[in-house]
Amino acid sequence: MSKRIRKIMQASLDAKQAMLDDEQIAQTLCDIIDRAVDCFGRQGKMLLAGNGGSAADAQHIAAELSGRFYRDRAPLFAEALHVNSSYLTAVANDYGYEEVFARMIRAAGRTGDIFVGLSTSGNSPNILRAAGAAREAGMTVVGMTGSDGGKLADHCDFLLNVPVSDTPRVQECHILLGHILCEIIELKMFG
Repeated sequence: MSKRIRKIMQASLDAKQAMLDDEQIAQTLCDIIDRAVDCFGRQGKMLLAGNGGSAADAQHIAAELSGRFYRDRAPLFAEALHVNSSYLTAVANDYGYEEVFARMIRAAGRTGDIFVGLSTSGNSPNILRAAGAAREAGMTVVGMTGSDGGKLADHCDFLLNVPVSDTPRVQECHILLGHILCEIIELKMFG
């Protein structure tokens, strides 16, 4: 059992090393941070969405931005789109699960806001529809995916596609990227 545990830990380290070795990821993250600082500086918002573990990551990132990361500071408007269970179940029932995030984007998304769609495969239909709705609203679309970005790659202004395909390792990398995003946004905006 100990051998298996160490193998999993090594796979996680290898995924992060692959991400560290990919200079495009760091540059894309810098570009997203600049866009987010501009958005929040204009009283804009960041809307995030994912399914399953990616929903938890979306909620985690939103909480760090709207609450605090390291510093006591003003809140930033960041919201995970799945947190209203009455809305989610009503829209899923009435319009289909593929529409749950797109419909909220149409209600709350404005030009200059940011949509972050998390999908390890990049092929989740509800994330793809949300990205389309975000584009129609004039929002910046950020995708966080695994290896090739899937279909979501074609709908993004910025794509953070971690260079692995194993779902748990992708999600571990996503939360690292989310923490970096939160830390540097907070640093740039609040010193």
